[in-house]
This record gives sequence, C-alpha cells and structure tokens, in this order.
Amino acid sequence: MTERFNQAAEGWDKGDMRQNIAHSVFQTISNRISLLNNMSIMDFGAGTGLLSFKIAQLVKEVVGVDLSEKMLEQLEGKNSDTLRVEALCHDICEIPLERKFNGIVSSMAMHHVEDTAGLFKSFHDHLKRDGFIAIADLEAEDGTFHSHGNDGVYHFGFEREPLREIIEQAGFEHVRFHHAYTVEKETQNYPIFLITATKKL
Repeated sequence: MTERFNQAAEGWDKGDMRQNIAHSVFQTISNRISLLNNMSIMDFGAGTGLLSFKIAQLVKEVVGVDLSEKMLEQLEGKNSDTLRVEALCHDICEIPLERKFNGIVSSMAMHHVEDTAGLFKSFHDHLKRDGFIAIADLEAEDGTFHSHGNDGVYHFGFEREPLREIIEQAGFEHVRFHHAYTVEKETQNYPIFLITATKKL
C-alpha cells in the first residue's frame, strides 16, 4: 500500500476531487470545532497536506503523520516562511509518539487502516485532556469508489452505528456524525461523513 502511495504522490493533488474533499472536510470541521491559535493538531494520514495547510492557518502547529515518505515530501515542498506543517513518517498504531495533541483530524485515511478499534485507541492515547477528533471518511459503499482497485483498502466505507460503538469503546464521548461532502461519479455518488468526538475525562 505504501508503495502505491509513493508512486502516486507527485500527481496526487491534480484534478478537482481531492481538492474538493479537503476543502469541504475543512469547512465542516471549522463549522463545528473552535480551532484556536494555541492548539497543536495531528493530521493523521496527511498525505500531501491538502487538509493540513488549511488547518495550519488557524492553529499553533500541525503535525502531518503518514506512512508514505513521497507523500510527505510533497507536503514539505509546500512549506513557506509564513505557513508550515511538520511532516512525520510514522506508524502511531505500532509506536506511539512521545507527544500529545489538542486535536486529531483526518480525511479519507481511516479505510486504509485494518484495525479500526486500535486506531481510535491510538487517537485517544495521543490526545490531551479534553482533546477532540474530527475524522472524515466514506459512508459504507460497494467497493467501487477506488477506480484503481482496492489494494490497501481494508474497509469499503463504514456503517455509522458500529463505528460509533468502536469510538465510544475507545474512550470518546459526544460522538456526532455530520455530512461533509458527496463525491459524484458517473455511475453513483459516494457520501463522506465527518465524525467529531471528545476524549472522555
């Protein structure tokens, strides 16, 4: 899977679909969560930073975490003197970071992680007291969303209620689902939700 993302990295931002998803996910997050200039945020599965740099305009720092070095090279190439995202090639599920965050955001990465329950436990462990998550991904679909095939795709989207149960069992409360965007393709549409929740005290 990582090799596929490495190969795709250079042209990842081309076309409207990924740009539109990132923009809509950011708008949905910012409409529901107060992003403050003292916050430290992790962008999980940050890729080339399409979401990271939008978040970074509003907060103290964003750390973009991904397993693809080539994706993160594209992210780092966007850094400037006025706007910067830290790139970190790391598997937080295998080796926790020695730092905690006010919030964790993610766009369209969760379906590439096999152990969903383990992922949310890792999110919980990486959050400060009162920390939040804002995670966007596909509603359950029939496996046709990825036109390149499903190599490295562990979930064809997610059913809301089973996912809510996983998130609550990981130690989160106030779990909310919000519609973020719909990808319209010739054959069918693919809705994307945003989950928001807070770390239980």
